[in-house]
Amino acid sequence: MVRLRLAPALLLGLAACQAVPPREEVPKGTVDAGWPTIPADAKFGEVSAVDVDSAGNIFVLHRAGRVWEEPFPTDPIADPTVFVFSPEGELIDRWGAGQFIMPHGISIDAEDKVWITDVAHEQVFRFSHDGQQELAIGERGVTRQDASHFGRPADVAFLGDRVLVADGYVNTRVAEFDREGHFIRDWGDFNVAHAIAVDENRIYVADRENGRIQIYSLDRELVESRVSPAGNHTYSLKPLGNGRLLAVEGRDGADLNGAIVRIYAVDGSIERSFDVGLPGNGVSLGHDLAIGPDGKVYLTDVPGRRVVRFSIPPTR
Repeated sequence: MVRLRLAPALLLGLAACQAVPPREEVPKGTVDAGWPTIPADAKFGEVSAVDVDSAGNIFVLHRAGRVWEEPFPTDPIADPTVFVFSPEGELIDRWGAGQFIMPHGISIDAEDKVWITDVAHEQVFRFSHDGQQELAIGERGVTRQDASHFGRPADVAFLGDRVLVADGYVNTRVAEFDREGHFIRDWGDFNVAHAIAVDENRIYVADRENGRIQIYSLDRELVESRVSPAGNHTYSLKPLGNGRLLAVEGRDGADLNGAIVRIYAVDGSIERSFDVGLPGNGVSLGHDLAIGPDGKVYLTDVPGRRVVRFSIPPTR
C-alpha cells in the first residue's frame, strides 16, 4: 500500500481550511455617510470604544497613533484619546492627553461620569464629564486576580450603585465594586470577558474567546448561553429594551475580519443580522457599540480607525 506523506505545513493548512466555516452571507448595513466630521488635526488612531451621554453627545475612545502591540509600551499617549462629538457629528471637545497607555473601554453612567479602562495600566478610571480624573481602581501596572487588582480590564457597566468590570484579557471574571471603588465580590468564569451590559432584568457578558454571550439574572445566576451561529466571537453588546439585545461579532469564526451585527429577540432567536464592516478586503473589526437616545447606533472599528453611525433596519 502506498502511503502519502504530507508536509506539516500542508497538514496545518488543510486543518485550518476544514476549521473555517463557510462565509455567512448577510445584508450589508448602511451607515450614515459623512458622520462624524473630523478636523484635519484630529485624526483617529485605533478606535476602541464609544458611549453616549444623557444629552446625546458621543464619546469616542481611540489610541491616537498607538497600535496594540505586546509587550505594551510604558509611556502614555501624548495626544488626546477622548473625542466628544455632538449628535450632528461636530467635534466639540477632546481630552485624555498623557493619561493612557492602552485605553480599551469607555462607559458613561447615569450621572454622566466617564469610566475608562486601560489594559496596560491595569486600572479602571472615573472622570468628570469634561475629563478631570476623580478615581482610579487597581494598582498601576500590576496584574493579579484579587480585590485590588485587574488582569487587563476591558469594559464597565452599571447596576444601581454597583460598578461591574469585565476583567478581562488575563483574568476570568466580572469584578464588582461600589461607586467609590470599594471591592464587593467577583463572579463568573470567562475566556476574555470583553464586554458587559445590563438591562432591567439581565446582565450580559461577551465571553469572547468561548464564542458566546453569557446571560445572568440580577442575582448573578447564569440563565442562558447564546453561541454565534457562525462560530464568531462576540466583541460588544447593548440591550435594546424589552429583553432584546444588539451584539457585534467578528466575522466567520477563525477569520475575524469584519463586523456582523445581530439583533436578538427576547427568546434568544435572531431577528436580523447585517454586516457593517469595511467593503471589499478592507481590514475591519467591529469592537464596541453604543446606542443614543434617538435610537441611533454607534460602532467602533479598531483597525479601520473609524466610528460609524447607523440605524437598525426595520423588521421585515
